[in-house]
Amino acid sequence: MTAPIDLHYWPTPNGKKITIALEEMGLPYTVHYVNIGAGDQFKPEFLAIAPNNRMPAITDPEGPDGAPISLFESGAILQYLARKTGKFGGSNAREQAAVEQWLMWQMGGVGPMAGQAHHFLTYAPSMDPPHDLPYAKDRYRREVGRLYGVLDKQLAKTRYAAGDFLSIADFAIWPWAMGWQGQQQTLDDKPNFKRWLDELAARPAFEKGSAVGAEMRNNNTTDRKAQEILFKR
Repeated sequence: MTAPIDLHYWPTPNGKKITIALEEMGLPYTVHYVNIGAGDQFKPEFLAIAPNNRMPAITDPEGPDGAPISLFESGAILQYLARKTGKFGGSNAREQAAVEQWLMWQMGGVGPMAGQAHHFLTYAPSMDPPHDLPYAKDRYRREVGRLYGVLDKQLAKTRYAAGDFLSIADFAIWPWAMGWQGQQQTLDDKPNFKRWLDELAARPAFEKGSAVGAEMRNNNTTDRKAQEILFKR
């Protein structure tokens, strides 16, 4: 019986990457909520395993040598879990390279750009004082649209992001891509992207993983204390 993985988590796209992966891989896990709007990410016990004060992070009591191992950074966690289980990382060197390529594309592109789009389109204008910056809004809106166009072209050729097999690249991209409306995007010109979004949303593990802690999210457009912690520290 595999010992449960301790998951330090909050229901954001980066957090959902890991709950989806754990559900798809069939790994048991225990959730420890890190309320980022309340500043839990700065607590010493969390910083001991995630020195960059960002969740998610995990502790696996059954690490590679049988001893516990802790990891932060969602991409590194996904790669670790794929190696641990032998699942969703590609079945040969060519597939593995494709998975890593699209995973890095998410980590370096979709995540940061979509995150900035959310910030400048939704959160910044609601702050006190408001920061309504047309240039920033347009820049990140357009870049997210460009990235989703790249993925749409890829998905015209393959069923999933890295090929005709489900992988950790899909786990990484999908939680961010599901926020396309808040990023002020359209699916009208991205039929392959829409097909992929819908197909993954129908998978039980995606549904269950993305629902973890959904009821705990705060409205950071009105919570001034959370804004101070999230955007000014």
